[in-house]
Amino acid sequence: MAGSLFFSEVMNLPPCVLCWYQRIAMYPIVILVAIGIIRNDRKTYISVLALALPGLLISIYHNLLYWKILPESIAPCMLGVSCTTKFFEWFGFITIPFMALVAFIIINLLAFISLKKNTYEKS
Repeated sequence: MAGSLFFSEVMNLPPCVLCWYQRIAMYPIVILVAIGIIRNDRKTYISVLALALPGLLISIYHNLLYWKILPESIAPCMLGVSCTTKFFEWFGFITIPFMALVAFIIINLLAFISLKKNTYEKS
């Protein structure tokens, strides 16, 4: 969340349509996890997965467009910034869509680990 806000608000890089959808999925996760930690709720992973899985799918789709595996003609980014605009590329592969993909992979992995841990504690 902090990264996307930094890129849009500090570096003035406008987000594309798919970036907005990913933000819609990711931003509430921060609030849910904070509430889950405060309340010591061991089932926060359910709500997190409900947002993180669709976010991961959108992120995968975005990266497939960005890597030109899918044609840009099927991209939903018709108005505003193109979903394949390259603002920067660190080390030859780290881009904004790639960072979002990695973040969603990590969030989903941690949520699934929490699910497994909670399942084993019940039995």
